[in-house]
Amino acid sequence: MKAIRYVLIAIVAVIVLAIAAIAIAMVVIDPNDYKPQIEKVVEEKTNLDLILEGDIGWSFIPLGLELNDVEATLDGERLVALKKLVAQIDFWSLIAMSPQVDTFVLDGLDAHLTINEQGEGNWTRIMPEPAEGDAKDKQDVASTPEQTPATDTGDEQGGEALNFNVDNVQISNAQVHYSDLSTGQKVTLEDFTVNASSITLGSEFPLEIAFRVETTQPQFAVDGSIKARLAANEALNDFAVSGLKAEFKMNGEPFGGKSVTAELSGSANANLENETATLSDFTASLANLTLSTNLDVKGFGAKPALKGKLAINEFSLKDLLENLGQPAVETTDEAVLQAIAFSTNIGGPAGKPALSDLVIKLDDTTFKGSGSYNLENGGIVFDLQGDTLNADRYLPPAVEGAEAKSAEPAQTAGGPESDLLPLETLRGLLLDIDFGLGELIVSNLSINEIKASTTASKGLLKVDEFSGKLYEGSFGANATIDARTDTPKWTINSDVSNVQTLPLLADLAEITMLAGGANLKINATTSGNRISVLRDKADGQISFNLAEGEFRKMNLTHLACQGIALVNQDELTADDWGDTTPFNDMHGTLDINGNTFDNTDLVASLAGMKLEGQGTVDLKQTLVDYELGLRIVGDIHRDNACRVTEYVEDVVIPVECRGDFSAGAASLCSFDGSRFRDTLKTIASNAAKKKANEEIDRAKDKAEEKAREKLEEKLGEGAGDKVKDALKGLFK
Repeated sequence: MKAIRYVLIAIVAVIVLAIAAIAIAMVVIDPNDYKPQIEKVVEEKTNLDLILEGDIGWSFIPLGLELNDVEATLDGERLVALKKLVAQIDFWSLIAMSPQVDTFVLDGLDAHLTINEQGEGNWTRIMPEPAEGDAKDKQDVASTPEQTPATDTGDEQGGEALNFNVDNVQISNAQVHYSDLSTGQKVTLEDFTVNASSITLGSEFPLEIAFRVETTQPQFAVDGSIKARLAANEALNDFAVSGLKAEFKMNGEPFGGKSVTAELSGSANANLENETATLSDFTASLANLTLSTNLDVKGFGAKPALKGKLAINEFSLKDLLENLGQPAVETTDEAVLQAIAFSTNIGGPAGKPALSDLVIKLDDTTFKGSGSYNLENGGIVFDLQGDTLNADRYLPPAVEGAEAKSAEPAQTAGGPESDLLPLETLRGLLLDIDFGLGELIVSNLSINEIKASTTASKGLLKVDEFSGKLYEGSFGANATIDARTDTPKWTINSDVSNVQTLPLLADLAEITMLAGGANLKINATTSGNRISVLRDKADGQISFNLAEGEFRKMNLTHLACQGIALVNQDELTADDWGDTTPFNDMHGTLDINGNTFDNTDLVASLAGMKLEGQGTVDLKQTLVDYELGLRIVGDIHRDNACRVTEYVEDVVIPVECRGDFSAGAASLCSFDGSRFRDTLKTIASNAAKKKANEEIDRAKDKAEEKAREKLEEKLGEGAGDKVKDALKGLFK
C-alpha cells in the first residue's frame, strides 16, 4: 500500500512540476523575441511573406495564444491579414481529457482571393512547387499500396460520446474579397460577425450572424442577419434549430434598383441516424409573398416520406412584381392577378409525395383537387376542378395596329417560327391528368361544364376526353399527338351537336353572317411541330348540318328576284327585302386540304328555292370563293316582277360569293351575270317547249274539227257528237 501511495505522490509531483515549469516558461520566455525566426520559417516553407507587426502573447490559465496585426503577402500583394486573434483553452479541461475552449476571438480578418485570366487561384500558389526528385518520390509513395492495419471500430461504437465545450466565440469585422479576372466578376463579403456562447454538445446555445455581400456582375448587394438557438447531441447525429429569425435586405440590378426584404423564421431539427427531419411553423417571405409550412420528412434516400401542410398566403402578383422591380404584367382587366393563394396537405407513401385538399385561388376563380409525383419514374397524377375562369381578362390589352402586324408572316413579324412542342421533354413525361371547369370564357367564347382527361407516356400524348357545352349545344373531342419521332403526328376527332353559330361566330371573330344550330363531325390528321406546317399538312373531312337557320346581312331571295325580273322583262318595285335569308336543312362536306377547305355538295332548302353550290374556303388568307345556284321550285316573293311563270320554274338563278369573309358578309354575295346566260338558255328552252306543245295542241284541235265536219256531212249532224269522244281518245 505504501508503494502505491508513493507512486501516486510521484505522479502528482511530476504533474505539479510540469505545470510549474510551463508557468515559469511563460513568464520568462517572451514569444515576441522569436518573430524573426517565425517569419523566416514561413518564408522558407511557403511562398508567403509573413509580417508580425503586433505583439504575441500567451497565457497559462486559461492556456492561450494572442496574435495582433498579422499580415501574409503573396507576390507582393496581401493574401490575408488580421487585427487580432485570441485562442484560449481551459487548462484543467485538458488535464481532465475534456477539452473546453474558453475563448476564440477573431477580429479584422481581411482575405483576398483572386483567379487570374488563366483560371488559376492565388491560394494554389501558397506552397512552392515540389522539386523534381521530391515529386517523383511522392508519386512512388502514392503508387505503393499502404499496408493499413485493420481498424477496430469497437471503441468507436461503444466509446464515450464527445465532450466538447466552447465558452465564447467572437468573429468581428471580417471581410473576404474574391475577384475573377477571367470573367470580371467581383464578390465581397464584409462586416461579417459571429457571436456564440456556452456552446455545449447536448444543450442549446445562441448564435448570431451578420454580413454584407456585394457582387459586380450583376450589381447586387445583400445585408443579412441571422439569429437562432442551435443544439447538437454528443454523437453529432442530431441537430436542432429553434427561434430562427433571419432577415436579408437586397438591392441592385436584379430588382431594378429597388430594395427587397426576405425573411425566414421557425424551427427545424434533423436526426441523421433515424433519417428524419422536421420543419415546424416555418415561414419564408419575399416582399409581399409569404410561404408557411409544417413538414415531417422520413428517409433521406431516394424514397422519402413526407407529411405536413404547405400554404402561400393570398398575395397580389402585380404588387410582387412591382416590389421586386420587375416589368408589370399588362392585362386587359387591371383588377386581375390581385388575389392569388395556394394551400395543400402533403402526404403519400415513401417515394410518392402526394397533395390532398389542394386549393388554388386565382382572383375570383377557385381550383380544388389532388395530385401525386412518383420519384422513381417521374409520373405525375393530377385531378383539378375549377369553377369559373374568364381567360380574356388576363390577355394583354389590345394595341393599335396589332391586327395589321398579326397578318404579317411570322418570319417578318417576330423572327423565325419556333417549334410548338418540346419533343425531348414530352418524351420523358408520364402524365395522368383530369381537369374540369364549370365555365371558361376565352376569345369571347363561353364554354360550360368542361371536362378534360389527358395521359402521356414515352412521347405519346392522348387527350382521351375534351367535352363541354357551348352556345346551347355540346361538343366532344379526342386527340392524339405522337411525338416519338422528330415529326410528330396529330389526330383529331370531334363531334359538335346543335351549337348556335350566330353567337359563336360573333363572339369568336365578330362574324354574323350565319345563324342556326350546327352539327359537325370532324376527322382530321396532320404532322409537324410548327403552326404553319400543321396547317399546310392538314388532311381530313368536316361534315356539317344546320337544321334551321338563316343567312344574315344577305338576302338571296332578292338576288333571285333580280334574275326573275330580267326574264319577265319587268322591274322590281318592293323595297322591304330585309337582310336575312331563312333556310332549312343546310348540309354538306368540307374536304380539308392544308389551309383550303373544298365543298362540293352544299345544299339548303329556302322559301320557294333550293340552294345548291360548291366552293372553297382559304383559311390562310381568309378568302371564300363559292358559286351558288338558287333553283326556283315555287313562289318566292309577292312582287309582280318576281312572279314565277312556267318559263322560270326549275331554272337556276346564279349567285357568287367571293372575298374576305373576315371583313363581313354584306359584300360577299351578288348576282352572277356571267353565268346568267346559262339560265337564259334554260328559260328559252322552256319557252320553246311550251310553244311546241301549244302548236301540237292547236294541230290536234284542227284535225279533230275537220274529222268531225266530214263525218257530219256524210252521216248527218248527230253523228259528229257521237264520234267526238272517240276522236279525243284517239288523239290522246
